[in-house]
Amino acid sequence: MENDMIEKPVYLFLLSPLHTGGTTQEGNLLGIARESHTNLPYIPSSSIRGRLRACYDDPDETDYTQRIQQVQLFGPDLNDTKDNEFKAAYQATVGNAKALENLEQGALWVGDGSILWMPVPSLSHGVIWVSCPYLLQRWARVANVATPINDTDAYRTTCGTDKPIYLKDAILKPDLLQDDSKLDDFVPAHATGLQRRLVLPDQHCNTLIEMSLWRQVKVKLGAEKTVEGGFRYEEAIPPDTLMYFPWGTAAQLNGRRATVKTAFHSLIQDHSLLQIGGQEGLGRGFVQTWLETTTGGNGNV
Repeated sequence: MENDMIEKPVYLFLLSPLHTGGTTQEGNLLGIARESHTNLPYIPSSSIRGRLRACYDDPDETDYTQRIQQVQLFGPDLNDTKDNEFKAAYQATVGNAKALENLEQGALWVGDGSILWMPVPSLSHGVIWVSCPYLLQRWARVANVATPINDTDAYRTTCGTDKPIYLKDAILKPDLLQDDSKLDDFVPAHATGLQRRLVLPDQHCNTLIEMSLWRQVKVKLGAEKTVEGGFRYEEAIPPDTLMYFPWGTAAQLNGRRATVKTAFHSLIQDHSLLQIGGQEGLGRGFVQTWLETTTGGNGNV
């Protein structure tokens, strides 16, 4: 994918369960956002973009430096269009007041967050990170990695082939497994602790991911600490999941592309810990972020 408007992805390593609300609630289950064509959990780009934009919010700033860069990257909001003092500072710095009057799009676009490797419990290996050809192929296209993988590459693993792998209700016998160190090509160089990996067929991986989502019971307590009403389950993507999102620059930047890239790189470097999604007060949604100019590694720092 050779395109100067699409950059190497930003990686998200979940430090705690992450919940982004879905569009519907079925019964007493409060679901998470899911892709319509795969039903896999994902992080909507609006959630990521909104959190990145909020990194620039500084109520004590007096020279508008961060706010101007925020508008350049993400575009203005209605408050920016009504603030005459800021509009004057923006005009003096950037020289393009029309961007504020017309609510123009910013110089940056941000894509959805996708799963690359997800941890699942294993009676034989403790925790194993699973993926599938579909997810690895998607990542390879976004990351512009030429390492090939196809449907016949299922059951490749770095867990060894000398004993069975137990995954929930499934048992993978050694004669089915293929030892493959090339799976290192599908792990970013700075991802830590993902030594035990397994590639499953697409349909089996989707089922296992569904079974491994966190589901927490929620109840409402009254003043007397008694349960009021019913209960509900809330889904979340489990911690230690490795995800990523694509990003890039707008088509027409008039020579400002390098400046925009530098600004975004600095934003990610300065905010290596982000909180995405709901329930921040419960410690949910904290992720470690990084951006790499190279891909491929060995699952260790």
